[in-house]
Amino acid sequence: MAAVNYDITIEQGATFQLNLVWKDPNGTAINLTGYTARMQVREKVTSTTALISLTTENGGITLGGAAGTIAVVAAATATDDITVKRGVYDLELISSGGIVTRLIEGCVTISPEVTR
Repeated sequence: MAAVNYDITIEQGATFQLNLVWKDPNGTAINLTGYTARMQVREKVTSTTALISLTTENGGITLGGAAGTIAVVAAATATDDITVKRGVYDLELISSGGIVTRLIEGCVTISPEVTR
């Protein structure tokens, strides 16, 4: 299954939240028990440094087990440091058996903060 292309906007200096449910082709939630997840935002695919790096291990991504929910949160302090206007990202899920699935990917637009 190919990753879904989904473009996002991150507001600089504000908390970023993205909530998803992973479902099979029949619309049934996929059980994420035992999975981990990771998401990175980079200026370009080839950039060596991530602008934001979120994982289940660092608390940036929370998986909802049998409900198939995925909650992604980047603190305002993390988005405050972004100085580029555009970027790219992807979100990957890793099964307990080590199978990596890229769930979504796309472009990121950074909305600059006015109030500081």
